[in-house]
Amino acid sequence: MKKTNLDRRHFLRGTGTLIALPALESVGFRRFASAAETAPATPPKRMIFLGIGYGVTSETWFPDINDKGMGYQLPEGLKPLARHKKDFTIVQGCKHKFSRQAHWGSTYWLTGANQYGTPGQTFSNTISADQVAAAQFGKHTRYTSIQLGTAANDKNGHGPGSSLAWDQRGKPLSAWNSPLETYFKLFAADDLPIAQRRAMLAEERSVLDSVMIEAKDMQRGLTKGDTDKLDEYFQSIRDIEIRLSKSEKWMDVPKSEAPLAAPEEALAGRSEIEMMYKLMVAAIQTDNTRVITYREPGSRLLSSIGASGNPHNISHYRAGSETEVSSKMRDKTHGELLAGLIDQLKATKEADGSSLFDHVALAFGSNIRSIHYLNNPPTLISGGGANLKLGQNLVLKEGTPLNNVWLTMLQGVGVNVDRHGDSTGVVKELQA
Repeated sequence: MKKTNLDRRHFLRGTGTLIALPALESVGFRRFASAAETAPATPPKRMIFLGIGYGVTSETWFPDINDKGMGYQLPEGLKPLARHKKDFTIVQGCKHKFSRQAHWGSTYWLTGANQYGTPGQTFSNTISADQVAAAQFGKHTRYTSIQLGTAANDKNGHGPGSSLAWDQRGKPLSAWNSPLETYFKLFAADDLPIAQRRAMLAEERSVLDSVMIEAKDMQRGLTKGDTDKLDEYFQSIRDIEIRLSKSEKWMDVPKSEAPLAAPEEALAGRSEIEMMYKLMVAAIQTDNTRVITYREPGSRLLSSIGASGNPHNISHYRAGSETEVSSKMRDKTHGELLAGLIDQLKATKEADGSSLFDHVALAFGSNIRSIHYLNNPPTLISGGGANLKLGQNLVLKEGTPLNNVWLTMLQGVGVNVDRHGDSTGVVKELQA
């Protein structure tokens, strides 16, 4: 067959439409700014954080601290991940120095903030590691970041917050709480005509303008405390304006074609997590976002695998008891599901022939180790996107800030940041 060279831009104009082409392997991600540009573009970096609430079974999940390095023996709790042993690292010895709440596995996991860090308040938080990345990566995608969660009545072990994510003011970010909701947010076409959606945005902006005018009129004669509250309110208004601007920017861009079928509505527990993992891969494969967090279910997972007890009781397992059996069942299930996610990331190819796994930095864990212990929280790092030394049991000095790990990952994926929270530097032993 005769090979024909086509000017793709001319072809698209000739159809009378303007269509955004996907990144096609056959054209090597070429851009059309210059005919001389033929080198493939580098696939973007992504970050995924998976939070599991009450932690793990300490005695069977963590490798022996004396069995360090690359040749360590996989413990029982990590054996479902055996086929990926060279592709993840267990980091031991870390801690958030301000951690006090033994039932809050996710609230401060990605921030390390001091709960009493704001004078006069009993609760305070700071920006989470994912949102540090989102501030840089989110400029290029429909969704600055995606927060995933589960049913509102299944927050066992997670603590305050709507997701793992907290904004620059330490305020919680909302989550999509089911696979079906996530699927429709990502791939369902907007039913309303563009003109009507533009009118709705204009109306929202009009309301914001009116509120800002009234709020500014209130500034005179306020106490410092009230002024601080009003400043926080102004920031909230600015955040809404940013969201509206982004919605307007993407309004004319059709949503991605779904690479998978819509999920069933009644998924819960294991099947729910499995589908959320598939949707994560779909979201970053289609470049809808480059930053994802997932606050995973607890009670629903236990019910779905036939484990007895509730997440809190199981976290207080006793050796040889039924609660320990259930705790190990939970660990095994998490390991199987995570192994499946890594399988998907490896199997999904980028346009340059590399895999999605090669460009993702992934963290799995909790701020709680087990029972009420907050030292040495479970920390598993995977993915080739941050240029980290994988395949090892890395035992750090006891009390090393967990934020040092997050800082290492952030810098590894190219985020321009010198520190995160109470970090004291990167973990050099984790860097490849």
